[in-house]
Amino acid sequence: MNAQRNATTRQNTAVTVIGLGPMGQAMTRALLAPGRPVTVWNRTASRADGVVAEGATLAATPGGALEASDLVVLSLTDYRAMYDILGGATASLAGRTLVNLSSDTPDRTREAANWAAGHGADFLTGGVMVPAPMVGTEASYVYYSGPDRVMEKHRTALAPLGTPRYLGDDPGLAQMMYQAQLTVFLTTLSALMHATAMLGTAGLKASEALPELLSTADSIGDMLRAGEEQLGTALDAGEHPGDLSTVTMMGATSDHIVETSTALGLDLALPRAVQAHYRHAIENGHGGDNWTRVIDSIRRRH
Repeated sequence: MNAQRNATTRQNTAVTVIGLGPMGQAMTRALLAPGRPVTVWNRTASRADGVVAEGATLAATPGGALEASDLVVLSLTDYRAMYDILGGATASLAGRTLVNLSSDTPDRTREAANWAAGHGADFLTGGVMVPAPMVGTEASYVYYSGPDRVMEKHRTALAPLGTPRYLGDDPGLAQMMYQAQLTVFLTTLSALMHATAMLGTAGLKASEALPELLSTADSIGDMLRAGEEQLGTALDAGEHPGDLSTVTMMGATSDHIVETSTALGLDLALPRAVQAHYRHAIENGHGGDNWTRVIDSIRRRH
């Protein structure tokens, strides 16, 4: 009986959500689904109409939103927005846990954790790794970092948002993982648009080009995953055997892409950035190494 009561208590733990853009609304609905009390606040109150109709409670002020729950989820544009919204309600922070799922830099995230601690609040950083329509589905997962005890205390309450993937105590680590994932995501999107523009100059419509390009994008993951363990181990060891592909070979391809894009009058920012990675590796005497050698010049620029 006690176990059942504890499970019900965890399920019904009150949560506040501050920020009701598409992601905040999706998170609110996911949190409401198991019957949990959810309080919301947004600068534009009308954005709460839909989730209020589904059972959420609209707080009149940020302070009221904080005081409604010990667990407060933030879904904002950036961390500056957190200070703007909560700066006048810091007296209500003590004893609460802020879970900031907004995007910003790892350093600003660490500063925010210190700010929260200065007002007596615990702090978790998170990165939601699916778009709003997928929040709360089996495909959804969220990276978190911050104190382990805080993660374990709220793991069950946060689970409806997506499977929690805890990375460690450093509050900046989840943000770093989020930014790293978005580096792959955004670069891929730009590459797809560049390639689509390239094919468009030859008369291919986007509706014709994209199926072919997306097939390639899908296959990259499959190819890398096939050698995932060896690839990661080699990178960790600083080994770059060029038995399958070399910097010189890949660099030549990058040269051709720049030349073609130049001839077509396309923007050269992306292809030149890629070309620079291979040229640096060649200049440093690594033309016969695997393409992964480009990580050296990327690290040196850091």
